[in-house]
Amino acid sequence: MPTTVLPLGTLSDTHGRVARDLRVSLTDRCNLRCSYCMPAEGLPWLPTPDVLTDEEVARLIGVAVGLLGVRKLRFTGGEPLLRHGLADIIAASAGLRTDEGTAPELSLTTNGVGLDKHVHRLVESGLDRVNISLDSLDRQRYAALARRDRLPDVLRGLAAAEAVGLRPIKVNTVVMRGVNEADVVPLAAFCLDRGYGLRFIEHMPLGPEHTWDRSTMVPSAEILAALRTRFVLTPAEQRGSAPAEEWLVAASDDHPAGRIGVIASVTAPFCAACDRTRLTADGQLRTCLFSRTETDLRTPLRDGASDTELARLWLGAHRGKAAGHGIDRPGFRQPARTMSSIGG
Repeated sequence: MPTTVLPLGTLSDTHGRVARDLRVSLTDRCNLRCSYCMPAEGLPWLPTPDVLTDEEVARLIGVAVGLLGVRKLRFTGGEPLLRHGLADIIAASAGLRTDEGTAPELSLTTNGVGLDKHVHRLVESGLDRVNISLDSLDRQRYAALARRDRLPDVLRGLAAAEAVGLRPIKVNTVVMRGVNEADVVPLAAFCLDRGYGLRFIEHMPLGPEHTWDRSTMVPSAEILAALRTRFVLTPAEQRGSAPAEEWLVAASDDHPAGRIGVIASVTAPFCAACDRTRLTADGQLRTCLFSRTETDLRTPLRDGASDTELARLWLGAHRGKAAGHGIDRPGFRQPARTMSSIGG
C-alpha cells in the first residue's frame, strides 16, 4: 500500500518560487530529427552506463515526491516511448503519495510515433494525460521539419490517446518562420474540432549550438494575429504557473468553442512564476531549461547516499535557481545540451 511521507522541505528558491512540477527525461534518444532540436545526422547519445536505471529513476522520483513536495511528474526525452521501462516507471510513480496524500499527476510528452502501440499499457500503469508534438498537418512539411515521414504515425497516436480516454490531450507546435507558419490556422481548426488543447511555442535557442536565429522565430503576437484572421479570441483567466498564455475561442458555424495557448518563452518569459525542476536521463539536476550548470545526483546515488542526503543536495541546488533565463540579455549563452538531452 502507498504511504504518505512527511516532506523534508519544499523546493523553494530565493525568489519566492516553489517547484511542485518535476520534468523527468528518460532518454536523450529520439526517432525523429526535428530541425529545431538536433542536426540531421543526430547527436552522440549518452553511453548506456551513464543513463539512470529504472530503479534509480524511480528512487529519485520518490525523493522528489516523498521528501520535497513535488506533486506533478512529466516524463520526457528525447522520445520517452523509446525507454523500455517507461510503463514500470509510471507504475512506480503512481504508487507514491504527495504531501497532500494523493497520487502525483502523471503526464507524458511525446512525438506520438508508436503511441498507439503503447498507450493502453501506459494508462493501465497510471498515466493521466499526454502532450503530443505536431508541427504540421501537411505531410511534406512535416517530413521536411522532422526529417522523417511519420505524420500518419503521429495522427494514429493522437487517435489512440483519444480512444482510451486520456484527457486533456494537448498538442504542442513549434512555429518557425518560412517553415510552418501556414499551419497555424489549420492546426487550430484541427484541434478545436477534436477537443485537443493546442499550444503554439516560440522557437527557442535549444537546438544545435549556434544555429538559432531570432529572425526564424515567429513571436506570439504574430501567431495570435494569424489566429484572429479566422477565430474570435478572448483572454482566459490568469495562468498561474502554467507556461502557456491561454485564449478562449468562441464557437462559430464551422468550429466549436475551445482553448488555444501560446508559450512565449522568448518574447514574454514566465520565469517569475516557474514551478519546475528537472532531472536529466543521466541523473543531473537542472533548475532551469536554459541553465548552464547542473548538480550531479547520479554519483552520490550510486555511492550510497541516503534519500535524505539526496534530498538535501536537491534543496541546496534549487535554492540557487536564477531569477530568469535571460534570453533577451546581451550576455545570454544557450546551454551546451540540446532540448533532446535536457528533456522538454
